[in-house]
Amino acid sequence: MVKKNTTIMEEKLRIDKWLFAARFYKTRSLAADAVERGQVQVNGTRVKPSKSLNIDDMFDIRIGVYHYQIQVLMLSNQRRSATEARKLYQETEASQQARELLAAELKSQPAPPRYTGKGRPTKRTRRELERFLDRQ
Repeated sequence: MVKKNTTIMEEKLRIDKWLFAARFYKTRSLAADAVERGQVQVNGTRVKPSKSLNIDDMFDIRIGVYHYQIQVLMLSNQRRSATEARKLYQETEASQQARELLAAELKSQPAPPRYTGKGRPTKRTRRELERFLDRQ
């Protein structure tokens, strides 16, 4: 059985494969879903996950509250270490500063209040509830 030789440098590559290899998403299906929902734009336009990606394309990626603006430097369909994945793209200076400001702002805010719901009833409260319902 001959394995398909996957190289680091490709000519064209699907967007969802590249986003997975660049470690923006944990799975390729999550990357494809994000592209379909419009959270990923290439050169300012909404695209499909199967669109071919070229070197020097500009990406706008929204993941949660964070917004990334990156330029593609290399194409790879192999998911590698985070240090190697960072070599595939370059984030714009403005995007990086905006993300750092947002992260600092979120860190300085107090944590949101926890849910104080009762959750599952204890054995005692369940028995009390059963006795109450049996009386009626």
